[in-house]
Amino acid sequence: MDNKTAKKHLDTVINRARVHFYKPIQIAEILQRDRIEGDIDLHDLETYRTPSRKWRNEISLKFVGNISTSSSRFQDNLFEPNATPPAVLVQLGIINRNSNGVVEAYIYDALKNRLSQMSAGLSYVLKSGRKSFVLSNFVEQFTRNPGLSRSIDKIYEIVVYALFSTLLEVLEVNIGVRINNINNAILSEFSDFAEKVLGLSKEIPEIYQAAKVFRVGVTNAADRGLDMWANFGAAIQIKHISLTPKVIENISNEITADRIIIVCKESEKNVLVSVLKQFGSANRVQSVITLDELEVWYEKALRGKSAEIIGDKILNQLTNEIEIEFPTTSSDFTDFFTERGYNKLPNVDF
Repeated sequence: MDNKTAKKHLDTVINRARVHFYKPIQIAEILQRDRIEGDIDLHDLETYRTPSRKWRNEISLKFVGNISTSSSRFQDNLFEPNATPPAVLVQLGIINRNSNGVVEAYIYDALKNRLSQMSAGLSYVLKSGRKSFVLSNFVEQFTRNPGLSRSIDKIYEIVVYALFSTLLEVLEVNIGVRINNINNAILSEFSDFAEKVLGLSKEIPEIYQAAKVFRVGVTNAADRGLDMWANFGAAIQIKHISLTPKVIENISNEITADRIIIVCKESEKNVLVSVLKQFGSANRVQSVITLDELEVWYEKALRGKSAEIIGDKILNQLTNEIEIEFPTTSSDFTDFFTERGYNKLPNVDF
């Protein structure tokens, strides 16, 4: 394999990577281990397939504050023929060793650029304020940038969470749990269950708490599964991708909640409802919220009658969630590059 082909494979992985850059980081750490320690054989995948996840996690925790929680099968896609199989890594290793780590530096320079692009999105929130923030302009910061568009699902998730959680807070929504049959002999027999599972007892037969929504965390590459859940019983799915019948079937099959709220494009709404009816799941869908409706709600929240109460809270929540999801949007790689010696390389673009 020649250098040009090997670099093309690497660039494919980099271009496909989401902001967290897990797979490119793993490649960089495999090559660094090969260059510095020399205790792996790039021809033999089994010498680094599993250990390299630990090497990657140490770096990703440092720079993006997270580690990959994807399945082992998905993580191993990195070594498939359309990505960076051993033959590609062997050639990259030759380049990397002969140039004191230029391939590693190339990867981390790409990560630095990706995170700086994310910083621009955060900067838009901070500089706009409630009088000038426009949701569509914020989202466009990511959709127009190929490097960030892979993480747009997280952006939509954050946008929905910021709005929902703020409105629940300012509306002071409470939910309650109550035992109706307080004299039932079953309650006496299972009093420990009532206390440990429900937090209730004969003396305290009902409790109330603030209604909240919670983000589940990292979704997988196929954008399936639950995105958010509410302590008042609703499961929430955010879908910015095209809703094929297969995707809709996954929504139907993988969420067991009785009440599902789905956020999707306006153009997908009718298809969604139609296919869910075919699967007999339409009765479980509490509502379908379109992205157009989100924009209207954001406009009201930021510049409507209650903007002084709601607006700043939503933008603060947006800022907090971006920093939690992408905590190193302002990271400085200088120390890392110096420690690794990358700063001594005349050019990191090999």
